[in-house]
Amino acid sequence: MNNDRISCKQNTHKTDLSLEIAGIAMKNPVMVASGTFGFGREYSEFIDINNLGAIVTKGLTFLPKEGNPPPRTYETPGGMLNSVGLENPGVENFIKKEMPYLNSLSIPVIVNIDGDTVNEYYKIAKRLDNVKNISALEINISCPNVKQGGMAFGQDPQNAYEVVKAVKEGTNLPIIVKLSPNVTKVEKIAEAAVSAGADAISLINTLLGMAIDIYEKKPVFYRTFAGLSGPAVKPVALRMVWQVYDAVDVPIIGMGGIFTWQDAIEFILAGASAVAVGTANFVEPQAPEKIVAGIEHYLKEQFEENIRLNDIIGLAHKANID
Repeated sequence: MNNDRISCKQNTHKTDLSLEIAGIAMKNPVMVASGTFGFGREYSEFIDINNLGAIVTKGLTFLPKEGNPPPRTYETPGGMLNSVGLENPGVENFIKKEMPYLNSLSIPVIVNIDGDTVNEYYKIAKRLDNVKNISALEINISCPNVKQGGMAFGQDPQNAYEVVKAVKEGTNLPIIVKLSPNVTKVEKIAEAAVSAGADAISLINTLLGMAIDIYEKKPVFYRTFAGLSGPAVKPVALRMVWQVYDAVDVPIIGMGGIFTWQDAIEFILAGASAVAVGTANFVEPQAPEKIVAGIEHYLKEQFEENIRLNDIIGLAHKANID
């Protein structure tokens, strides 16, 4: 992890990394992106998950889903393509087999949900509404690796509105809406989601890409296209966080190519209240913990007085004003 710009000087002033997103109290702004951290148990031997701000689970559909046939991942310069296809155990198996472990954590648990239809989103939300220790739902309207649903709902403002409205009717939990970058005007989708009742916005999901096997002379993936993530997408993600910050008045969770504390700080200065670490988890499972430490050191180094994380959210926008 690159920490070479962190000063060794000692500061006595205090930093406060705590924040609140949609009523969810978090001790720091670093969470993990859905689909990159399983249900948490898989990473528990590599990282103290309770040191994070929150955990976001792998995406859930109402019934179990097998996902796409292999290959499911493909390394690219500066990132990776994935076409997992939302393999998951379904809501009932999640509640029985995964929630007992998640209940043992001392941080907020955010459950990512996905559906083929508006009604499926509603049914999942309704079923999870009274499950103990779920702090919020993240609505995935941006997955590019499924035959129907997912990204199809996130590319049209009206479709996004209908999904969010249905979930809102099915649950009293806070709702976070995860947006796709595969749109012309991401801020329009964000505005539609907020008007339907979204309490926060997360972005971005993966960019649509592909790879071709030059020896087999055919696409690498069964569904031809796949989702691109990693450092290569960071400039696009950062730009979209900036745009959405200017468009809506709800907290933003930024993600897309965050590997270091420097990356995280960029997203926060662009308007993200919190950040989610994704592809970096596959490369260095300790990355989220190191990013938390880096953010704290940055605040101590850059500010001479007691400083709160909230004080720097969107700060780069002020510097952009004449």
